Amino acid sequence: MWGVLFALAALAPAGRLGLGAPSASMLDLTPPTTTEASGSTLAPAQPPSKANGTSAQRVLVPVIKKKVIVRKRKKGIRLSPSLTTRPSVTTSRPRTLEIPKKQESGCPPLGLESLKVSDSQFEASSSQSYGLGPHRGRLNIQSGLEDGDLYDGAWCAEEQDDEPWFQVDAKKPVRFSGIITQGRNSIWRYDWVTSYKVQFSNDSWNWWGSRNLSTGMDAVFPANSDPETPVLNLLPEPQVARYIRLLPQTWLQGGASCLRAEILACPVLDSTGLPPEAYAPGSSDTLDFRHHNYKDMRKLMQQVNDQCPNITRIYSIGKSYQGLKLYVMEMSDHPGEHELGEPEVRYVAGMHGNEALGRELLLLLMQFLCHEYLRGNPRVTRLLTETRIHLLPSMNPDGYEIAYRKGSELAGWAEGRWTYQGIDLNHNFADLNTPLWDAEDDGLVPHTVPNHHLPLPTYYTLPNATVAPETWAVIHWMKRIPFVLSANLHGGMNDFSYLHTNCFEITVELSCDKFPHENELPQEWENNKDALLTYLEQVRMGIAGVVRDKDTEAGIADAVISVDGINHDVTTARDGDYWRLLTPGNYSVTASAEGYHSVTRNCRVTFEEGPFPCNFLLTKTPKQRLRELLTAKAKLPPDLRRRLERLRGKK
Repeated sequence: MWGVLFALAALAPAGRLGLGAPSASMLDLTPPTTTEASGSTLAPAQPPSKANGTSAQRVLVPVIKKKVIVRKRKKGIRLSPSLTTRPSVTTSRPRTLEIPKKQESGCPPLGLESLKVSDSQFEASSSQSYGLGPHRGRLNIQSGLEDGDLYDGAWCAEEQDDEPWFQVDAKKPVRFSGIITQGRNSIWRYDWVTSYKVQFSNDSWNWWGSRNLSTGMDAVFPANSDPETPVLNLLPEPQVARYIRLLPQTWLQGGASCLRAEILACPVLDSTGLPPEAYAPGSSDTLDFRHHNYKDMRKLMQQVNDQCPNITRIYSIGKSYQGLKLYVMEMSDHPGEHELGEPEVRYVAGMHGNEALGRELLLLLMQFLCHEYLRGNPRVTRLLTETRIHLLPSMNPDGYEIAYRKGSELAGWAEGRWTYQGIDLNHNFADLNTPLWDAEDDGLVPHTVPNHHLPLPTYYTLPNATVAPETWAVIHWMKRIPFVLSANLHGGMNDFSYLHTNCFEITVELSCDKFPHENELPQEWENNKDALLTYLEQVRMGIAGVVRDKDTEAGIADAVISVDGINHDVTTARDGDYWRLLTPGNYSVTASAEGYHSVTRNCRVTFEEGPFPCNFLLTKTPKQRLRELLTAKAKLPPDLRRRLERLRGKK
């Protein structure tokens, strides 16, 4: 359960969490120039169906003519137990596949990308190394930065392998309907397969191929023309089998037979006669389990607001570069207002537009909280009564729309990741770590340089600074609301949030599949539902209270709360209330404010639920009292009048 893994590192100073080196996907992957080769163009392929239906529209697969290596095939053989390392192949001349005009690709992915298919379910004719073994032939898998890394970016057959094949064991008969392929992810090499055949088996000994419906010959499927773009091929006829093999026929000149793949497959009836749905993982919650584009998301949020108007409010924190609003769903028993002593918590998703799971989880969470509140669920009722929750499902709506149009399996690793301006929001927040670390090394923290609420660097606020409007919207949002706890369902703004505001934030990596198929959403919801709720409840752990003026009992804004031994302070909100996340233990806590005498007291955090109350009454310093009376032109009391006379005498 990731909700409790953060272990409240607020007990320690801000960690030195560097942003790290750029990933391979951020570097230049422009293919090398190749000579043109003759040959027929590849046949059209059909895009996958949309969320709740299929599309009969045909599109042409983009093809770049390149010189390729064509391997001649030996005469086909029928495999026997003594011949297990080569598939049976035909000697017919490869022809382009003629796909029927109307096809349905409704089958979901088998799970190569999401890791539902385990490493042991892969086999291959050969591999160049362990890091290029068949278990690395998963769609969108990324390579390490070093050439020959133990975890490389594809399956690659040995160069001397004249008849390479890549095999997946589904563990039981399924109805195979299509294949999606990519080339090798690497910053060092360019390798991809340009065409392949497909074979099937129920025992891994006897194989049959996918046939061209018009010619009856083995179908040859067009593959890739670059390393990253996913290419979908639907089978002329779905095939029921346990095993599937891809047999590369041609690949880029000078490269190797390398690929990453996802297999589309539907369950079939088993011996019990029960439908596949009987075994499908899912959820008992009646929620809207599908992918939502911007229009659908806005509609769903409005439906939740209409269903639970007393505990919800929709507001926008700004707009994307293309003008799409960044909508937030607020959920509380008093939406629209900050209640004294009630902590504010937020979830943010969709920083990378093509990482759709976080977006859908937050849309599911707001539905769930509404439904369960109406049902009287005591856990949800307490959560909404004692906490003000803010859900931002899409920080990068422009990027999501790009990925959504491609679909869950064809968006690739990068398409839609960035904003419409090409900005990676993950690296767009100001670096506050480096100046703090330098100041720590020089012994300047906290006396000269504060250990909290670090200001934005000057370069970041210049007119020509490359800061996305989405980033500015979130920064202003952070400063406007006194958030205590936050989770970003993938992204690097957690350091910024911790150093620029009071908010403790973690980043949650949700899935190996950035854009899971819709049929996986119910199980993903069940995987994360309790953790989402539990993490929100962690805001109760620690101390909370109000810092007041002893004379007027008015709350003091921006008072500093320091915990002895922890080099990170927090400040009070506008009305003087504060929250300090702490694990169980005894703490010496000091409240200080400009113009007041500091007060220190012991605060004990127990294992029982609820923050430990730790309130403070601060007394104004004589200098502050004198300043206020002079400003108000009020009559001075004797002690302050004598103090003023002494001060004037010194001058």
